[in-house]
Amino acid sequence: MIQNLQYCLCFKILQKKVPYKYTYFMSLFALIKNSLVVFRGNRQRTFLTMLGVIIGIASVIVIMSVGAGAQSLIFSQITSVGSNLIGVLPGYSDDNGPPASIMGIVITSLKHEDALAIRNEVKEIEAITSYVRGIGTAQYLNQKTDTTFVGVTHEYPVVESAQIEKGSFFDEAQGSSITRVVVLGYQTAIDLFGDTDPIGKRIKLKRESFRVAGVMEKRGTEGFQNQDDLVIIPLPTAQKLMLGINHVSMVRARIDDNEPVEPVLEHVRAVLRDRHDIKSSQGDDFSVRATAQALNVLGDITNALKSFLASIAAISLIVGGIGIMNIMLVSVNERTREIGLRKAIGATEGNIQSQFLTEAILLTLAGGMIGIILGAGLSGLVALVAQYLEYDWLYSVSLTAIAIGVGVAGTVGTLFGWYPARKAAKLEPVEALRYE
Repeated sequence: MIQNLQYCLCFKILQKKVPYKYTYFMSLFALIKNSLVVFRGNRQRTFLTMLGVIIGIASVIVIMSVGAGAQSLIFSQITSVGSNLIGVLPGYSDDNGPPASIMGIVITSLKHEDALAIRNEVKEIEAITSYVRGIGTAQYLNQKTDTTFVGVTHEYPVVESAQIEKGSFFDEAQGSSITRVVVLGYQTAIDLFGDTDPIGKRIKLKRESFRVAGVMEKRGTEGFQNQDDLVIIPLPTAQKLMLGINHVSMVRARIDDNEPVEPVLEHVRAVLRDRHDIKSSQGDDFSVRATAQALNVLGDITNALKSFLASIAAISLIVGGIGIMNIMLVSVNERTREIGLRKAIGATEGNIQSQFLTEAILLTLAGGMIGIILGAGLSGLVALVAQYLEYDWLYSVSLTAIAIGVGVAGTVGTLFGWYPARKAAKLEPVEALRYE
């Protein structure tokens, strides 16, 4: 039917003796109009041809949007612990890599005495605490809950900017000795005691009995750790009684807001190198980082990861482009007589090539627009689920991602539509009119 319509149009041109260059074949509007006629006549094939481009563009949009949301979540988790914090971890790393201890390697070079030395020698430090962690079951009467216990010093609330809701935190004497006293996280207190006041009650943690001194205010998730599902105990108690170790897994310090971070980091590094007897030619056996540095490193990592994943997703665009090229080649064969008739009445190679190239570009641009809409919708769904789960997730579909989608779609259409269009333009009119 489409071919008959096109033949009729060509014959009308002949009857009116209108020069070909003034007919609708030469205008962009006419090229688009004729392409839409072809698409309407082959709706199913048109959709299947666009499907590869739709999936590719949607994948790129979703990956970039979800990557931006994940990046915002990571940044919010880090900044939630404070912008004037510095951390010391065992194990060396360069400026762009994570410390070895982050990779699950147990390193015992960092001691609580290092934290005490930093506290005494670095005057810009407001508060400092060492950390060790373990997992155990807390029990009160017949109520049990699996939880994380953390061993810290009495300066923990200042370092973490945490507040006590009930009771009190353990003091300096308790925090520096093996004392069976605990402070419960908000959720742990509810799990064990419900509406009962827990202050003064005794709980069991890994078969050891502890007296509850206080309950922390509700804090939520900070630094990827649920701060409400904790049992906080004195550092020596956690080291000697619960874990049987003499090292710490981390030291965290809060510095004065008015002090620049870099000099403090260098001072801390100098103190630790001296304590660990590290020669000038040797590398550190620890890593000192500030929150701002962590944000920069993680920003670089997440950006690189987004680009890598988007590149993988873009491979499907190549598959979609090959599909478009194949379909356009089929279309050239099906419309060979039409091409011969057009050439017979004056169409140039450029006219024929423009028509087929326009069809290929329109297919990819239409697929790209559908892919952008689909990708934005899926990204919004991911953001809604994340926000429902109470994550600080940012929904973002950037103009850059949209521009990339449209640009890539147009490029794919041009590159993979050129060969079929050129093949159609090179057909000889006589041979094309004979084609069956």
